[in-house]
Amino acid sequence: MSPARIVAYEVLEAVRADEAYANLLLPKRIERSKLSEADAALATELTYGTLRMQGFYDAVIELAAGRPADRIDPPVLDILRLGAHQLLATRVPTHAAVNEQVVLAKRLAPQASGFVNGVLRTVSRSSLESWRDEIAARETSEDARISVLASHPEWVVRALRQALV
Repeated sequence: MSPARIVAYEVLEAVRADEAYANLLLPKRIERSKLSEADAALATELTYGTLRMQGFYDAVIELAAGRPADRIDPPVLDILRLGAHQLLATRVPTHAAVNEQVVLAKRLAPQASGFVNGVLRTVSRSSLESWRDEIAARETSEDARISVLASHPEWVVRALRQALV
């Protein structure tokens, strides 16, 4: 299992479970894990990229899994978010992204490894643009559409819109 992906997962978990600050925790985890420069760069991209687009990835995961994100165990959801980021926003080969996340699931949530495999394979069958189009078509308001596509809370989108009027 890739040490960069383990570090990224640990930081995502700490942000979710302990309200940790990724920008403070990630450098410590990279140093503690003695990651190479390349692995440190991968861990950084996976962590910050996944956090930056978490709202959008949750929408993709909901469609691919056929259930709301809040009905997926939080550790499994973190694994899926990391996988979605690799599949939709990086040049990581599909087989590597899916396999690494399934291996991580077998380690952390063995009962969910088949679920992780199925959801990520579904995510990999469509391009980023296709997912964006499908998600945008589901939203009923312009603010909701912008919110999910930009991965910002809807209240932020509304406030920005009001500030610009």
